[in-house]
This record gives sequence, structure tokens and C-alpha cells, in this order.
Amino acid sequence: MHGDHRRRAWTYTGSKVPEVTAWFWIVKILTTAMGEAVSDWSVKTIDPYLAVAIGFVAFAAAIVVQFSVRRYLTWVYWTTVSMVAIFGTMVADSLHVGLGIPYIVTAPSFFAAVLIVFAIWYRVEGTLSIHSIVTPRREFFYWATVCATFALGTATGDLTAATFHLGYLGSGFMFLLLIAIPALAYRLGFNAVASFWIAYILTRPVGASFADYFGFPRLSGGMGFGHGMVSLVTAVLVAGFVTYLAVTRTGVPSSSDAVPSPSSPSRVH
Repeated sequence: MHGDHRRRAWTYTGSKVPEVTAWFWIVKILTTAMGEAVSDWSVKTIDPYLAVAIGFVAFAAAIVVQFSVRRYLTWVYWTTVSMVAIFGTMVADSLHVGLGIPYIVTAPSFFAAVLIVFAIWYRVEGTLSIHSIVTPRREFFYWATVCATFALGTATGDLTAATFHLGYLGSGFMFLLLIAIPALAYRLGFNAVASFWIAYILTRPVGASFADYFGFPRLSGGMGFGHGMVSLVTAVLVAGFVTYLAVTRTGVPSSSDAVPSPSSPSRVH
């Protein structure tokens, strides 16, 4: 009796992650572009250490609010994703710019971090499905994965653009092609959870590459609009789409997703 009460107390009213629709992917890519642009603009406009400190405080505040609510709230969730995008970019860039660690080292390191989080998450919970995010522990694993994938995507995008000399535009189109692979594989019967996470990781270098292309000057391979302008445009787009999702309740998960048992079959898209 008491065990059932405690389990209900630690179970959310539904999944804390939105349903995966076309809108989900659109907003996700926009947040990655915004995170890249805001990070680059802030560290070049104000003191870099202060910018990173502000980014961390905003990220921590968003995470605290996200964990404090017991159901999916559109604005809370996507604000948290946006803060992860900004701070995750800062972390990945700090290792390269601040400490001088090459992208050829940071990218595989972040990839290893993602695999470690996945391994622990699966061992503890028995599922990696985003539809199973119905307890604080599962939500912790989810956001740890999101943070690691953002850092991985940032480092990988910079690796292909700078180290492999594909340029920002070339990298952007390459990752657009790559992201179609898990989508097609899913249609052909490939594991839904694996398809989702592969595509999720690839959204980061897609958005970041195009943000850099529009933000960097022409001499650096960009269009020269400036990261400030790109930050503003992408922030407005993110706010507009999130407002639409909140008003229409698009992507709000069903309360039937709240199944706390690790051994129960998980629904996936």
C-alpha cells in the first residue's frame, strides 16, 4: 500500500517529453541554430568568462524549473532545450578555444560520453524510449543525454567544417543528408528508439552549421549577417513556433504514457 503510494508520488502525470511530430524536429533544429548563434555572439560581445557564467546560470535555472513541474509544459520544456543548446555550445567551444583541445579529440570524447549515458540509462531503466520519461530518474537520464548530444553535435559540426575543411554550408547539407538516413531506416523497420536518437544527435550539427554559415563573415566562409542578427532571427522563430505549439497544444503527450514500471513495454515513434 505504502509502496504504491510512494511510486505514484514519484511518477509524473504523463511523459515529460513531447510527442515526436514534424513540429518537434523543426523547433529542435531551430533551437540548435539559435544556441550556436547566441553562444558565439555572447562570448564575442561580452567577457567570455562572464558569458559562460551567465549561460550556466540560465541553463541551471531552466533545468530546475523543468524538474519542478510534474507534467509536460510546452514553454518550460522548449526553454530548457534552448538553454541546453546555448550552454552546450559554450562547453564544447570552451574545450577547443579555451583549452586548445582539437575537435578530432573532443568529438569522439563527447560520443563516448553519449554512449556511456545510454549504457547506464538502459541498464538502470531497461528502456531508452522518450515515451518512458515519467519519473525524475528517467528524466535525469534524458536531460543528461540531451546535454551530451548537444555537445557532441557542436564538436562534430565544427570538426567537419573546420578540421575537414567542408565549410559551414557544406557541413550543413551533409548533415541534412545524413539525418535522412535514420528517417528512412525507421520507415523500413529499423529500431524506432535508435532511429530517434541518431536523428536527434544529427539535428545539432545541422542547425549549428547553417547558423555559422549565415553568421560568420564572408572571409570565413559565411554570409556575413553576424551572429547577433542570426541570434535575433532564430530566437524570434523559436518563440513563434513554441507559442503555436503551446496555444494549439500540439505535441502534448497523453497521460496514458505515465507507466512507471521499467519492465513494461515502451511505446515509441
